[in-house]
Amino acid sequence: MKSEQNKFADVPLRVKTWIYIIIVFALGISHPLAMTIFISWISFQAFFEFSRMLKVINPVNPAIFIGIAQFLLLYFFNIEYYFLYSFILGATVFLYFLIVRDSVQQLYGILIALLVCLFAFPHLLWIRCSSNGLSSIIFLVVVTELNDVFQYLMGKFFGKHKIVPKISPNKTREGLIGGIFLTVILSNILGFFLLKTGIFTNSIIGIALGISGFCGDIFMSYLKRKTEVKDTGTLLPGHGGLLDRMDSLIFNAPLFFWILSFLIKN
Repeated sequence: MKSEQNKFADVPLRVKTWIYIIIVFALGISHPLAMTIFISWISFQAFFEFSRMLKVINPVNPAIFIGIAQFLLLYFFNIEYYFLYSFILGATVFLYFLIVRDSVQQLYGILIALLVCLFAFPHLLWIRCSSNGLSSIIFLVVVTELNDVFQYLMGKFFGKHKIVPKISPNKTREGLIGGIFLTVILSNILGFFLLKTGIFTNSIIGIALGISGFCGDIFMSYLKRKTEVKDTGTLLPGHGGLLDRMDSLIFNAPLFFWILSFLIKN
């Protein structure tokens, strides 16, 4: 009985933190300008956490540069020009670290950090600025985050067979399958009201986001293993750092943006 209680000892703290996350998220998506600031802050915090993981000296300054530069690019340019100028920005930062790096592993980590901050997360803004953008961003984030919760709870209750024990020992087949099943149901419910899409499209989206979100989680767990850290930070009590909470969106945000482009008639 005691061991069963210990399995859920962190749930109250995680729920309390979720309340703060929801408030910040609601403010962040309230307006396109607020969303632009929000995404720029996410990239600042994410790059800072990556830099801490990689043991970069003075990690704050590059993170501030990334955050401010990305805000200017997102505010003044459309998606096509953003990709062009963000590539130049990323190349500039990468060349800087090419000079000051401590190891090749650190350089690889910086490249991944730049791709996540400059490529993956901006898709959240473009989803918000699209037709029916507010409903779409709510759908994506709710489905993605609850998929994490579903897989977490299904693993806690029924998990027996580990999937990748050397990378993420708490991930189980039962948690993955059960989480995706519940995510498909949630996707159909929210898709009907928010996206106005049918069962087939909603089910495809639910399966895709469930699997992709799992891959994002495993991807971040792999990076943490390689850098020998338990959490990417301490920003979110009970969850760890921002990257610990947003790891599933690394893959889900770009995927959902292009799903909207190809499968949903706006």
